[in-house]
Order: sequence, then C-alpha cells, then structure tokens
Amino acid sequence: MEGYCLAIDFGASSACCILGHVEDNRLITEEIHRFKTGFTEKDDEKVWDIDNFFENILTGLKKCKEIGKEPEYVAIDTWGVDFVLLDKDGRMIGNAVSYRDLRTDGMPEEAEKLLSFADMYEHTGIQKQKFNTVYQLMSLLKYRPEYMERAECMLMLPDYYNYLLTGIKTQEYTNATTTGMVDAASKTWDTELTEKLGIPSRLLLPIEAPGKILGPVTEKIAAKIGYRPTVVLAASHDTASAIMSVPAVGENVLYISSGTWSLMGTELKEPICSDRSREYNFTNEGGYEYRFRYLKNIMGLWMLQSVREEIAPDMSYSQMVRLAEQSTVESIVDANDERFLAPESMKDEIDAYIAENSMELPVTVGDYARVIYNSLAECYKKTAEEIEEMTGRSYDSINIIGGGSNAEYLNEVTAKKTGKKVLAGPAEGTALGNILTMLIAAGKVRDLNSGRELIMRSTDVKVFEPDIR
Repeated sequence: MEGYCLAIDFGASSACCILGHVEDNRLITEEIHRFKTGFTEKDDEKVWDIDNFFENILTGLKKCKEIGKEPEYVAIDTWGVDFVLLDKDGRMIGNAVSYRDLRTDGMPEEAEKLLSFADMYEHTGIQKQKFNTVYQLMSLLKYRPEYMERAECMLMLPDYYNYLLTGIKTQEYTNATTTGMVDAASKTWDTELTEKLGIPSRLLLPIEAPGKILGPVTEKIAAKIGYRPTVVLAASHDTASAIMSVPAVGENVLYISSGTWSLMGTELKEPICSDRSREYNFTNEGGYEYRFRYLKNIMGLWMLQSVREEIAPDMSYSQMVRLAEQSTVESIVDANDERFLAPESMKDEIDAYIAENSMELPVTVGDYARVIYNSLAECYKKTAEEIEEMTGRSYDSINIIGGGSNAEYLNEVTAKKTGKKVLAGPAEGTALGNILTMLIAAGKVRDLNSGRELIMRSTDVKVFEPDIR
C-alpha cells in the first residue's frame, strides 16, 4: 500500500469515490467511481436505496484493487439529518426515508406543544428545518410507533455504512449535530430535550469525534473486495468535510460552500445561541475538532439551473456567464424568498417579483443570469453583515468552495458588492476535507492547519479583488 486514502462522498443526487495521497508535498487525487443517489418511491415514501448505495461503495473499493491502488484508509460522508433504525439484531427497520418526504409536515408545530423552539435553539443552536432528524423521529412516534418500540438504536447514514463495513455501531459528531438533539455546549445528546419530546434515549449511541480510527473492515467485506482497509470516521456531514478544505480560513475569513445551495458562514470555537441569532436563522453545526460551523442556508445556483432548464437547456453555463456580463439589467430579487424554493416556473416567479417591485424586467437569457448572480451576491452581502454583527468581528475575505467556485462572474460581483476579497476554490472541497481527516488520523499530516496549507499548495485558488468590475 502507498498511503492511499479513499473518500466516499455522498451527495443527494450523486456520489463519488475519490482516491488521494500525498506526493512531493502535494495532495494528489483521482476519481475512481461515481454513481447516482436520487431517492425513489417505495411504500408511499421517498426513500434512499441503501442496498444499492452500499454495493456501489464496494464497487469503488474493488476498483481501487483493480488498478493496484489499495487504500489504507476509507472514510464516508453524506448529507445530514437522515438515518436508519436498527433492531436488537442489527437489522434495519422500515425504509431509509429521505428528508424530502412529507412525513414531517406539521411536526415542528407538534414539537412546539411540548417544547418551545426558543428553548430548543438555546440548547442546540440548530436552525428550524422541518426535515431535521428530531422532527422525523417525532413523525415515527406518531405514525409508526411500532418501529420505535422495536428500535434498539439509530444510526445516521454514514454511520450505517460504517457499520456495514466494520460491524461497529457509533455516532459521529458532525452529522449528529444536524439532528437538532445535540447540546451545543456539552457536545453530547441533550437527553432532557429528547425526553420532553418522547424520543427514547436508547436510540442514541455515544458520540465520537471525527478522525477516530474505527477499525478494519470485516473479514466478510475483505473477502469481497480483496484486501482489508481501515475505516476512519470522517467529518461525516458533507458540509463539515467541505469546510475543512477551506484553505484560507481564519479569524477574518468567511466561507461559502457554493452549489445548488449556498452555505455561508464562519468557523467559531464557541456557538452563538442567542435570540438574535435565532431570528437571523443562523445554525451552529458541529465541525472538526469541535469547532462550530456558524452559517446560514442561502438559495444557491438552483435558481440559475431552473431558468436554464426552462429557457435555454442546451446553453452551457459558461455561455450564460458571458451573456450576463454583457447584460445591463440591474434588477435584483430576494433570493431567499420562499417563492423561489420550488416554483412551477422559476422564470415566471422572477418576472412576478420584479414586476411587483417596479423594476426592469429581464428579457434575454443573459438578463436572467445577471439578475440571479447579482441577487445572490446581494444575499451574500447581507449575510456577511449579519455575521459581523453576531460575532463582533470584521472579515476582509470570502473563500468560496464547491462547484459554484467556478462561477467567475458571481465571484466578481460578490467581491464588488461585499467589498471583500474573494478566493475561489477548491471545487472538490468535500472529498478533500474527507481525505484530510484520514491523513491526520494516520499521522501523515500534523493537524488541520497543516492540512489546509497542503490543500492550498495542491489546488488552484483564484483571487477576485473588491474593485473588479
């Protein structure tokens, strides 16, 4: 083995297996396997095909063997909030239901009858989202009580995959915080909260920090893939891994994990669970080394993706950017307005908003792209100001990571509107952060700061100054 690490990075529409190792003081990566992960309909529920996903994990591990690059370490990250229930024999109860399922409709209101959201936020620091794990569990208590009676434990999705690989059950910290049931101060399960909501404490296994070496795969798995790598707990919430890869993070740097959604925030050593923070709808999700990802969910490139699908499906994003640069329309919309979350027609919804506010209507594809880019940048500006208010700090830079870091026009207008330097990259931040966790656990990288320096040396980060027009 040559010190290879395999990051298995799940997104809600696709997943990839990325192999990484350090060579000549740089992090070298290559994609080994990619597969689709969208949910399906089963038993009148929107569910994840867990068995198929796990077979693809094994396929990725086998392909490493086939090319002669067997990883020493393997780590898995996924989106947050979703989980499975296991019975006393370790078998899954029911389906692995997607957060997009409607079973949580009305559950936040049910919870409020037992415990105010203000109290929940004061303890957990997690923003209210109706799909949070705590509300999914309350749905099961109401509609599937027989499942809850049989359940011996709950595992978040990456923890379940780790269990299938190693036979070891555990709960990783960063993903556990997305449940809305972890106390931000103690960084353990808030059993007082769960008891008030009627959620059995037996479901909640001890929480382990990312970077823990879980153990080798079972002999059964080793026989299937042809070798026996060791599983490490990644910062298993994908955004937690992504933020680990922010090369310029520091006391005066904000980040945006940019894709379909934009997750904008900063890294803190202590949570902010004040009433004002709750009103601004910030969340305090757990990060590596028990740092906090103090961030806000902002509508991302979903708006552009939707408009492109409607009026210019054959046009590349680079073409849309060039046309946006040529447009002169200066209208903007509130990109965080719920009307843009899932409209029947994004174009029509943008038109309606602009007409209601007596601004210039877009006409061309370039006009719409310009409106969307400028609207997002305006949201970034407002969020930056709110973060500075809440933290009492001044930030002079914004580091954009993820696929959206390639949107140069958006980077330019973000720098212009916020008055802050924008650093764009890396694009594959989540997989890089996942790999970094393994390298630190293996002693191949000293610590997180050294890892971020390694990523900075290994990736192209473009700089956009505030005076770029």
